[in-house]
Amino acid sequence: MIVKNEERDLPGCLDTVRGLASEVIVVDTGSNDGTRLVAAELGAQVIAFDFGRVDFGAARNCAIAQASGAWILVLDADERLEPAGVAKIEALVAGEQNAGYFLERHNHASDGAEPTVDYVVRLFPKQARYRGRVHETVDASILGAGGRLVQTDIRIQHNFVADRETRRRKNHWYIEILKEEIAADPSDSSRLDFLAAEYHQLERFDEATAVVEQIVKLRPRDARAHLFLGTYHLLYQHDAKRARGDFERALKLRPGYPEARSFLERIDEQERLN
Repeated sequence: MIVKNEERDLPGCLDTVRGLASEVIVVDTGSNDGTRLVAAELGAQVIAFDFGRVDFGAARNCAIAQASGAWILVLDADERLEPAGVAKIEALVAGEQNAGYFLERHNHASDGAEPTVDYVVRLFPKQARYRGRVHETVDASILGAGGRLVQTDIRIQHNFVADRETRRRKNHWYIEILKEEIAADPSDSSRLDFLAAEYHQLERFDEATAVVEQIVKLRPRDARAHLFLGTYHLLYQHDAKRARGDFERALKLRPGYPEARSFLERIDEQERLN
């Protein structure tokens, strides 16, 4: 785990892995509350990490490097592993497969909105390492070592603050860091994916479109990238002609692509009505 000022959430999180984890490693990035003391009292190994230069990937890798076990389970303090997941994780690690496992994350906002579900790689062999200063991912490391990525039905419950202004500040913060990463390595299109998402969340759709156009240039054979570009051209640029070309390229790259077909049918219907 990496944490900062999580004295309230930390006990509940660690309680869900009690009896599962042989060791708990908490990397603290600058707490000024009782987080470190709470973590130590709960039996965790606590490591202070200099976060003067923001780098979540480096902080996670610091935690992994301290682990003595063969497998890593990553959680954040505002997450809870569901009880049924304990036995499933024990069975997976006993199999000793060279694989990273997607966990099903249910995201609950504090504003009472319906939870959303996404899938995150949180269980993997110790040799894997994260990349990215923000929106850090471990997937490429697992695949690069000859492993595979496997989806599971192991659930984690995630409770997060949904305050709009807090989210917007975080979006702007992440955009600046992503721009620094892209400038350092313009060939890494994965950073552009996250940059487009940040602009989208801020409803800066022209900028998101421009970023997705960059992605398509770097990954011309990525059907999903062409699909996304088509949706931006159609829904936010209102350019059906360009969108049609995007969807047709997506369909050519991935024959039968249902989403691309659906959008093309939508464009055809609009043209008939006009």
